Amino acid sequence: MGAGLAVWCALAAVGPLRAQQPEARIAGLERNEEYMRLLGEDLRLQQREDSTVRAVAEVRRRLRENPAEQQLHAAQILELENRIFEIRNAKGRLIDRINAIEQEWVLSNLNGSTPGRGEATATVAVPDSLKRRNLVFNGCFRDALGVDDYAALLSAQRRELEAVDYVNRLLANYAAQGELAGAYAAAATEEEAVEIHERFVALGGLNDALADSLSATWNYIFDNKSYAYGLVMEKAGCEEVLARQEERLAEAARELSALHGEVASEVLTDYLLRKRASVDFEATVAGALTLDAARDSLEGVAAQLAAIDHRLPPVRIVERSFIVYDSLAFSPAPRYTYQNPIPECRVYSVGTIYRLLVGTYATKRAASTFRGAYPLCYRIDDDGKWCYYAGSFATRDQAEAALKTAKARGFVRPEIVVWTDGQMRNLSREPEGGQAWRVEIVGAEALSDEVKAAIRDRAEGAELSRVGQQLFVVGLFDDRSLADALADELRRLEGALEIKVTEIAE
Repeated sequence: MGAGLAVWCALAAVGPLRAQQPEARIAGLERNEEYMRLLGEDLRLQQREDSTVRAVAEVRRRLRENPAEQQLHAAQILELENRIFEIRNAKGRLIDRINAIEQEWVLSNLNGSTPGRGEATATVAVPDSLKRRNLVFNGCFRDALGVDDYAALLSAQRRELEAVDYVNRLLANYAAQGELAGAYAAAATEEEAVEIHERFVALGGLNDALADSLSATWNYIFDNKSYAYGLVMEKAGCEEVLARQEERLAEAARELSALHGEVASEVLTDYLLRKRASVDFEATVAGALTLDAARDSLEGVAAQLAAIDHRLPPVRIVERSFIVYDSLAFSPAPRYTYQNPIPECRVYSVGTIYRLLVGTYATKRAASTFRGAYPLCYRIDDDGKWCYYAGSFATRDQAEAALKTAKARGFVRPEIVVWTDGQMRNLSREPEGGQAWRVEIVGAEALSDEVKAAIRDRAEGAELSRVGQQLFVVGLFDDRSLADALADELRRLEGALEIKVTEIAE
């Protein structure tokens, strides 16, 4: 897909570039020294960009082959992508000046007077000497539109490459997110996974900003071009052309609606769908006005657009849990010493872990206080007290069994404490009321494989049932935090569905 878009970008720049010598994109400007110099500089920048893009691809290939050097390769990729960004900024400034020269030349070399808004009618027969490969530079549009509307059309054309740049950056970030998702799944340690996840989230935020910019730019282009072409076709009496365009846009809107929630960026998908419809419309307009060179050019662009996949699926990271569980045990020999003290409890940002609170003290305690129990860990609470915990269990049943063992070993009032995604609750201090919860999924005819996988991963042992035409329930949960965690994950995966946690009296 990236290759297809790159070819289309070259076409959008209005005319191919030669390997070494630039070629004037508009006949008559060959003797303009500034114009030809700018084209040459644009060619050199394009060659630098192509070379840097190839370098990024090579580094990414090495990263896939040798994940152990991820940090080195990631730094290289970041440096190269910064270079690409700088090159594209420089190209943007050049293209603005090139377009300004072309626009000035076109306006000064068109025959006829400059009519006001709505004074002239479209001319179907255009002299060959005034036909241009770039549709908007053909004089019939200036004659039909008047100064203000024609200036808006030219402005919209200039911003086409701005939109393409946003698209390229969105696609590059999408590819990078895919690589990060793979690296996250293969991460050996929690620290490595957290770093990768932070970069993934940062790219997502950057893509949100790029999507906003693309939306604003593309809507400006679309509105101004649609108005101008519509006015020209209306004056030319080509109502059937306008009717066909309405059908194209309606079909694009229907397809976008059908893809809601199933694509990585609905803004990008909307752009590609409407861009195809718009280019088809432009080619039809060019044909109706007998602008053969422009029509042929636009048909080439349409072919390139057709090769680009607008249905890019979302890239998601299913957060991993790095919790290490361990049963409660006792040893006659000391497990903790001055050289190997009781460690601080680790709080995991993802997952659920149960521990036994075996003592709360105003000051630090020696390991011998805890009757040879291990594993042990401590935390200092908000009141400054030292809280000591034993064991690390995956389920409440395991914690309940360990609680009985601890009492049999002489611990007076051990308590069960649970951490769910970093949030702690003391279950032993909660009132007993026979409470239970279930997660309700409303509005789905069927559940996606992603949703089913999330339920399996986060609700082990809970039953998934269909209780209505569009209602599924998961449960029961004796721990509200587990139900909430599952609901949050399902909302992230399926934003269009209604997900709620309901309390059930047992």
